[in-house]
Amino acid sequence: MSLLRKLLGLARPEPIDPELWRRITADLPFLGHLDEAELEMLESQCAAFLGAKQFSGAAGFVVDDEVRVAIAVQACLPALHLGLSGYRDFVEIVVYPDRFVAPRKQVDDAGVVHEYDDELAGEAMQGGPVVLSWPDADPAGGHVGYNVVIHEFVHKLDMLGGPPDGAPPMLAGMRERWAHIMSDAYEDFCKRVERIEAAIPRHVDPESPAADAWYERLPLDPYAASDPGEFFAVTAEAFFTAPRALVRAYPAVYALFRDYFCQDPLTGRIPETGV
Repeated sequence: MSLLRKLLGLARPEPIDPELWRRITADLPFLGHLDEAELEMLESQCAAFLGAKQFSGAAGFVVDDEVRVAIAVQACLPALHLGLSGYRDFVEIVVYPDRFVAPRKQVDDAGVVHEYDDELAGEAMQGGPVVLSWPDADPAGGHVGYNVVIHEFVHKLDMLGGPPDGAPPMLAGMRERWAHIMSDAYEDFCKRVERIEAAIPRHVDPESPAADAWYERLPLDPYAASDPGEFFAVTAEAFFTAPRALVRAYPAVYALFRDYFCQDPLTGRIPETGV
């Protein structure tokens, strides 16, 4: 009956153990910009999130309260001032004990179909579940400038308007500004990636760890150049977990996200304008 209530949107908030809450939030330094009232709001939102979502372990992984709360905190951060309605199109969150493999098909310019396996840390499916690797989602992992939970749940915000294209639903007054800033930044980042790839010696496989020394010169993970949807998700990760790096590289994107998410990780002040 619990799953049915969640599917129907009838679930009640699930109280969070205070000690568990303190322990998990202490492992998340990127919550430091939130004041006491916002932290209370975040806790309340997480309780509602936990009551509305169904967690499942895959490949033998056991999902306990610590896993559920840790994922909820990170998932709810982007939605803190936007509301949980952005996550209304799905119920299930699947957690793996490690990175998982997803089969892919790609058609090249010549029309040839290529099939391959893609190793993933996370995946958000339109109208379906969010799938996560626990080692990547675990806040105790100490990931800097990288957060798979924020990444996948930002995709969910994006998917409310259809396939992820880097432009989530927003007030009409913000759309033109969003399109201009994000388009310019994405184009600039793609050019940066092209320059880095051109600088990698021919004897170095650009897909190998040996190429990391070149890609580390980029202000964002090179995966952000995949498409506008991935650019949005990767820059959102940086906004919350490495804001100084983002504001140095793309100050207009930082200001845009500050107004969209109604949060300012650099100052802690809540912008007066939002979506």
